[in-house]
Amino acid sequence: MSKEAEVVCVTGGSGCIGSWLVRLLLERRYTVHATVKNLSDERETAHLKALEGADTRLRLFQIDLLDYDAIAAAVTGCTGVFHLASPCIVDKVEDPQNQLLNPAVKGTVNVLTAAKALGVKRVVVTSSVSSITPSPKWPADKVKDEDCWTDEEYCRQNEIWYPLSKTLAEKAAWEFAKEKGLDVVVVNPGTVMGPVIPPTLNASMLMLLRLLQGCTDTYGNFFMGSVHFKDVALAHILVYENPSACGRHLCVEAISHYGDFVAKVAELYPEYDIPRLPKDTQPGLLRTKDGAKKLMDLGLQFIPMDQIIKDSVESLKAKGFIS
Repeated sequence: MSKEAEVVCVTGGSGCIGSWLVRLLLERRYTVHATVKNLSDERETAHLKALEGADTRLRLFQIDLLDYDAIAAAVTGCTGVFHLASPCIVDKVEDPQNQLLNPAVKGTVNVLTAAKALGVKRVVVTSSVSSITPSPKWPADKVKDEDCWTDEEYCRQNEIWYPLSKTLAEKAAWEFAKEKGLDVVVVNPGTVMGPVIPPTLNASMLMLLRLLQGCTDTYGNFFMGSVHFKDVALAHILVYENPSACGRHLCVEAISHYGDFVAKVAELYPEYDIPRLPKDTQPGLLRTKDGAKKLMDLGLQFIPMDQIIKDSVESLKAKGFIS
């Protein structure tokens, strides 16, 4: 089957990662079914319709993650599904069950159920390093890898809801795959930044924006390393197209501390009032350059942190978020 004849579905297609994935899939001549929350909202649709190839090979679908029939309509006719859509609320969560946990877990199961019923050959699920850390019981002398899981009880006790939602959703995906015999593979991106295609920012770019504005929020619970939007999109395509790819795939240019990232931003952009942080912002997190070895072995050459930061800051400037 030619790529042009192959139809794939991207849930959450209007987001920062989703838009990059749709762009690269279209460049590779795939036909894409991309889902959005609201077809009437140009902030979700206009940037997708403007992508090269969108006029002939992109169809947009409006879905709610809890609406199985809407999801099934988007998946119909697809040989592959990339499931990115999941609520991302990092700050104040008033109703974690309904704001985060239900849509993340039930949405994932709905997408996988539709994929199984409609004969999809492989589903790539976008998880997160937030399903790997925080993991305080992991051995202090061992680098965190794909065998490491976020401590659910720790998250509940400390009301850290986003990592819990990603962890429960990913575990639900693996359970479904095992029980129903569906081919599922997972990508676990770190702090994802770079040139922004949509008009709105993702949580990682908002983190960088607040940092440039001098805010001292700590992201120690979430940070394992940075990664470029393009590399995350490429990682999804690599694990989809490579039959040998299986399991989880940590997706960061290197495992590093939030303090390393902040120090690099301060070094590259001394004109901004970047707060000074301790060097080891996450005690127990061991640094390594090849944390994403599984993706490197598939041929992914990661864009380094310096370039990720430069591309991100220039994008914030171009979109008028900073001067």
